[in-house]
Amino acid sequence: MDNTEQNIFTQIEKVAQKIKLLRKKKGFSSFEAFANEYDLDRVQYWRVESGSNITLKTFFRILEIHSITPKDFFDDFN
Repeated sequence: MDNTEQNIFTQIEKVAQKIKLLRKKKGFSSFEAFANEYDLDRVQYWRVESGSNITLKTFFRILEIHSITPKDFFDDFN
């Protein structure tokens, strides 16, 4: 794996971890409870937090749930 590909995987992991952190800040210890509360597919949401590739539609829906803009979400990324 070259440096570019490794960097992409690192960034994907950062996105997944940040989404997980946002869920926990909302008071949900379980991804399943969060997914159920916001009518998200449980398996799909698990994949999001696991760093799987997600659609932009899913990403923007998650940002909307947390009332956060893409700019704010990525503000602390390099």
